[in-house]
Amino acid sequence: MKFTKATNYALHTMLALIETSTVKSVGVQQLAESQGVSPTYLSKILTRLVKAGLIESVSGANGGYRLSRNKDDITFLDIIRAIEGSTSLFECDFVHGEECLIQAVMKEAEEKMESHLKTMKLVDIARNQTQG
Repeated sequence: MKFTKATNYALHTMLALIETSTVKSVGVQQLAESQGVSPTYLSKILTRLVKAGLIESVSGANGGYRLSRNKDDITFLDIIRAIEGSTSLFECDFVHGEECLIQAVMKEAEEKMESHLKTMKLVDIARNQTQG
């Protein structure tokens, strides 16, 4: 199982925004430079995060992006779903009379992973980073 690079950039971008004041916005250029990615590519990721309601775009001379939700409420799963969507990681293509036993095992594993990611918050990592 592998998440896309976009998810990696989204998680790091959200961490950077969490570490920034919720009042101050951060420009796409600054966010892109800190991760070594093109501003154009990061803009597409930021658009998905805006559509998911995790961040908001601020226009003007000091414009950029900032959190639109309480940083204490943002989970890894929120960010991953904003980028990857919510479709299942595994789909059985075989026709079975009853539910596919392999599909059932994979679904259970995915539910456990989602449950864990739902409890993990980026703000906790940010706090540990500043304390460490």
